[in-house]
Order: sequence, then structure tokens, then C-alpha cells
Amino acid sequence: MAENRNGNAGLLRNQPSTRKGGWHAAIFIICVEFADRFAYYGLSGNLVQYLTEVLHQSITTATKNVNTFIGVSSLFPLLGGFIADSYFGRFNTIVVSSIIYLVGMILLTLSASALKNNWTSFSVALYILSVGDGGHKPCVQTFAANQFDDDSPEQKIAKNSFFNYWYLGLVAAGLTSSVVIYIEDNIGWATGLAILAATVAVALVLFLLGIKTYRKDGPTGSPFTRMAQVFVAAIRKWRVNTTRDPHSFWYGEEENKASQPKSCALAHTDQFRFLDKAMIIDELDASSKTTNPWRLSSVTQVEEVKLVLRLVPIWLCGLMFFVVQSQLHTFIVKQGQTMVRSIGPHFRIPPASLQSIVGVMIVAAVLVYDRVFIPFARKFTGHPSGITVLQRIGAGLFVSIINMIVGGLLEAKRVSIARENHLLDDPKAELPMSIWWMIPQYFIFGVSDALAVVGLQQLFYDEVAETMRSLAAAAYISLLGFGTLASNVVITVVEYISSRNGEKWLGSNLNRAHIDYFYWVLAGLSAVNLCVYVLVARNFVYKEVDDEVVDPSINTNHNQV
Repeated sequence: MAENRNGNAGLLRNQPSTRKGGWHAAIFIICVEFADRFAYYGLSGNLVQYLTEVLHQSITTATKNVNTFIGVSSLFPLLGGFIADSYFGRFNTIVVSSIIYLVGMILLTLSASALKNNWTSFSVALYILSVGDGGHKPCVQTFAANQFDDDSPEQKIAKNSFFNYWYLGLVAAGLTSSVVIYIEDNIGWATGLAILAATVAVALVLFLLGIKTYRKDGPTGSPFTRMAQVFVAAIRKWRVNTTRDPHSFWYGEEENKASQPKSCALAHTDQFRFLDKAMIIDELDASSKTTNPWRLSSVTQVEEVKLVLRLVPIWLCGLMFFVVQSQLHTFIVKQGQTMVRSIGPHFRIPPASLQSIVGVMIVAAVLVYDRVFIPFARKFTGHPSGITVLQRIGAGLFVSIINMIVGGLLEAKRVSIARENHLLDDPKAELPMSIWWMIPQYFIFGVSDALAVVGLQQLFYDEVAETMRSLAAAAYISLLGFGTLASNVVITVVEYISSRNGEKWLGSNLNRAHIDYFYWVLAGLSAVNLCVYVLVARNFVYKEVDDEVVDPSINTNHNQV
């Protein structure tokens, strides 16, 4: 193979594979992820109850603490994805982070038992858990998806359905975690957390048992460094005129591939043309015996940066969706606690366990989408997936608006019943209203999740370079983090404005907290967000890949590590 100017050999995509891979390995990883998510949902889904009922925090304070925990847990994956791509590789990062995660779960169990429910020790354990989750989340899905060989037509088709079934595994974890939520509410938090810790330990053992079946990718180099090189090179050549002439571009080979520009891994696009300056060979580059990566970038390297920039507006539009979804773990749980939850004389439904309904709806929605809607829509659109991934995300954003409208109407009904029974000033009273009134909203949560979340996962996997997939997974996960933190910001702003203009919203007395008004505010913000998203999606340019040769400036390391 030809040597490039950096002395690296050109790498062909169609190298023989020595791994088993495919569903054989992916299913095993899905099972391990199921166990880890079971533990996470068993904690986060009922955390607002622990903070209010055991640690006696106010509803608003507990809500903010839950949002902060979920938010921070979803931001650490940015660091975890960077470490995986740059230094450890995905497999090693998953192992180390799983050990940290297990330590966090053990400390949580001790805090709820031996340490007498102390908030300081509990919060320290929570954020140790966040660190471990930060290494696990961005790597495990990408690690599983990479078990499929894109050069095999059969495995490439199988991977198209992988994201749906991956998400079904996560949903199944959420469903079964309701058992632990019941134990936490009715037997004790120490017992429930001990079960979660044991589950994490079993998950780690299972993952290690499958070590011989995996394709283990080594670190591919820092994606931040490669991106920084493009920006620096473009700035240093700001006086150079941009051109559409492929003969002026550097393709990463020893000789400029002007005569066969299609040999680059990513096709050149016209968006963000100011970055094209970084790959133009000027007189100084031509006269130099070596390539300065901070002055000259390959076509693929520049296009990798463009792929990231294209996803930024989509990422921003996804924030409002997760602001809405964050209500599932906070105010809605407290609303359900005020309703009639009895089934028979001895059993009361834990309000957080109704989140399992969301899981059931997601399972149903994903199966119907994959097996019914896609084949039906494909007949009219001709698109292999029925509709594009961007259209799927947009549908999810629209449903989230309906979600908040329905939520506002349900809360208005609940408050009217409290008023009719003269219970407005008794927030702990059980209202004569069944908790089953909440089911429609939980159904809508499930539909919006099945559309938008799966779509975002697939978009952030497909539309980045292979060397950035762990980081892209982290960027998707960070949407949940920033979305829940943004929810805190919205709550704070609503509290401030309402207190300045009459009765304060979102106070400790849920019956006078005007949660219905808050939901309608979220519906309005979501409607504005959807309009912006439609404009962004209409101008989105999908990735164009040439499969002939990988850019030799990329260190694609597919070793058994």
C-alpha cells in the first residue's frame, strides 16, 4: 500500500474480519446493558420520593436535585467518550467505568442503611455513580453496533434494526425496575439499593464472560485534536481563496489525489466552505517536505468537522424535548402520590412505578414502527426506513407538545377535584381521583420517546465519522443532561416571574403550585422549538461516504485488545 506524506499506509475498508461479531456478540452486550439500565432506572425513577419522603426535602428542591443528578450523569459521557476514543478504547473504558459504577451503588446502599440516610454521603455516592455511568453510556451502544460488519450485506441490514431492539432492551430494563421501586417504597430503600448493586455486579461478570466474542476497537486518537487542527489550519490560511477545484485539495496520500478525488473516505461538500481553506495546498505546503497537520488538513478531516457542525442545530433543538421528558421523574410522580392508588385492601401502587407504562408503550410503538409502519410507508416514499430519521425525530417533537397539553388538562382536573372537596390547603390528602387518570399522559411519553429518542440515537451514530462515534454517543446522551439542567433553569425563571406577578408557581403545596400552567408554558416553548427544528431539518445535508479507501491520516485501530 502506498505511503502518505506522514508515513502512514493507506488503509482499505475491505479488510478480512477475524471476529464473530454480528448479533451473536450484540445480543450479549444488550443483555449487559439491560442489567445496568435496570439499576439506573431503579434509582433515578424513584429518587424524588427518597428526597421528599426520607430526606424531607421540599418538592421543588427535590425536583432540582433529581434534575441535577440526571443532568450531570448525562454530561460525564462527554469525558468518557473522549477518553475512550483517545486513550483506552471502548472495551477497556466500559470495564473500568463499570467498576466505578459498582462502587457508587455499594456506597448508596451503605448510605441508606449504615449511614442513616445522610444527604452528604448519599450525594457523594450519587456522583461517583455518575462518573461510572459517564464511561459506560457513550461506549456500550457504539461497541455493540460495531459488532456488525458494514461490508456484509446481511449484517448491514441487521444493523438497521439494531437501534430499535437496543432501545427495547433499555425499555425492558425500565419495566422490570418497577419491582425494585415497589420494594423501595414498601420494604426499604436499603433493600432496594442492595438489589441494584447486586445487579450491577452480575452485569460486569456477564460482560467479561463474553470477552472472546467481541470485536475490540483500540483508541483512534483524540477527535478534539483533529477538529482543532482543521480550525487552526483554516484560520492560518484565511487569506487563501476558497476553490471548488479538487486538484487543489489534499487527500492525505503521499501524492495529491487530484486525478482521483473519490478515493477520500468522506466526499467533499459545499457547506461551511470557510473550512475548505484548511485542505487547500498553497505554495508553502507544496514546497515543504513534511506535512504540518496544524496547517494542512485532509478532505476527510475537514468533512469530519463539517459533520459535527451540522449536528449542532439538531442537538440544540433536542434540548426542549428533554426538558419535557424530565417531568416524567419529578412533578408527575408527586401528582400521582395525591391520587387514589389502592388495588384491593392491601396493595397501593407506588406512583413512580407507573413509569413502566411508558416502557410498555415504547415497546409497542417500536415494534409497530419497525414491523408495520416502515413497510407501509416504504411503499409510498421509497425510502428504506419509510421516512427519514429527521422526520422521525420531528414527529417525536410534535408528540411532546401534545404531551404537555394533555398534562396541563389532567392537572387542571386534579386541582378542580381538590377545590371541590375543599382540600386545596391539604397537600398530603388523598384526592378522590384515581391514579389511572394519568395513563394517557404516560402513553404519550412512550410514543414521543420511541420516535425522537431512537431517531436521535441513530442520527448521532450514522452522521459522524467512525473515529468520533463514542464522542457522538456522548453528545447525544448529553442532550438528556443539558435538557434536565435546562428544566431547572425554566423552573427557576417561572418561579421568579410568577412571584413578581402574583401567586408563586411550583411551591411546596402541589394543589396551589399551578403545575398545569407550567405544563402549558412547556407546550408553548416546545411549539416554538418545533418550528425552528423544521427549518433546520429542511437544510440538513446527510453524510456522503466513499467506501474505496479510508483517509490514511485516521488511525483506525481494529485490533483485539
